[in-house]
Formats: sequence, structure tokens, C-alpha cells
Amino acid sequence: MVNTLTIHALKISNLEFDRIVKANPDWQFEQTAAGELVIVSPTGGSSGRRNSNLTRQLDTWSSSNNLGIAFDSSTLFILPNGAKRSPDASWVRRERWENLTSEQQDDYPPLCPDFVVELRPPTDNINDLQAKMQEYMNNGARLGWLIDPQSRQVEIYRSGQTVEILNFPNTVSGEDILPGFVLDAIAIFS
Repeated sequence: MVNTLTIHALKISNLEFDRIVKANPDWQFEQTAAGELVIVSPTGGSSGRRNSNLTRQLDTWSSSNNLGIAFDSSTLFILPNGAKRSPDASWVRRERWENLTSEQQDDYPPLCPDFVVELRPPTDNINDLQAKMQEYMNNGARLGWLIDPQSRQVEIYRSGQTVEILNFPNTVSGEDILPGFVLDAIAIFS
């Protein structure tokens, strides 16, 4: 959803990452599995509006069924490969969330969400976002969507399967991972 800058020459420790994050609360950061710092820039108005709509739809569905917990783009997860990532929207099954200690829930949750969404802004490279989606899948995500409002496409990532591309979909199903969730894609594309 946002422009990113990866500083390949700057590999930092977990402690250094925490210090940078705490010293810069108005900035958003990620970290690659190799320890490279990623600076995530703020969104533009259209991307922010789309992401708000996306998060609202996911949260409304999640709140109505108690199957899991929905998260917005400011939540940083520590993936099994050590990367620290913030999907634009995500969801974790309730039993996985409740298996975390309260300290883990309050800090950066050490898990990969079951469901992740990345929303492409006009300035982001599609190849970088596709690599990020594959990283989520390699780390345990069961379903992922890469939504590209410019091309009005949704790439669907499923564990152990090839990527499916939907062109101009009106809706996108959460399938059996998010039973009953249907995203109004028209609202995201407009």
C-alpha cells in the first residue's frame, strides 16, 4: 500500500530495530529476514481511503463471527523467518492468537497471519509486492490477496498453489479460510 525504501547496506539487530522504532514513532518500519531496515513511507489520500475501506470490511466480518482477530496496516508481525512485516490488512485465527502470551500480543506478534492483504499504490513496484506476498505464504499464511487498483486485478495466493489472477472482479471470496467473508472489490477499486 505504501512506498518503501530498503536500506540494503544497513543490517541491524532486533534491539537496534526496536530502538529505531521507539525513537521514531511517527514513522513505520519493517525489517527483512536478512536484517535490512525497510522504511515505509506514508500513504497518499486515495491509498489511505482504499485501505480504510478494506480494513473496515474485514473487521466488520471478523467482529460478527468471533473466528479470529483482524488487524490494520500498523500491526507489525515477526514472521518465522525473522522478517518483521506489516500487511495492509490481516487476520489471525482466534486459537492461534489466544496461544500467544499477553506480552506477545502487546508486542510484535511472533507469527504469520493466516490471511494477508497488500494494496498496491501507484508508486510501488508490483514485483516487490509479489515477493512480499510469496514471503507471507512461505511463512505460513494460508490465503493472501495482492490488490492492484490501477489494473483492477486481484492476485490470489493460496498455500501450496499457483497464483490466481482475477481481472475486474466485483467481489473476492475469503473461501474456507475466512468463511462467509466476501470483499466488495468495487469499493476498493473506486
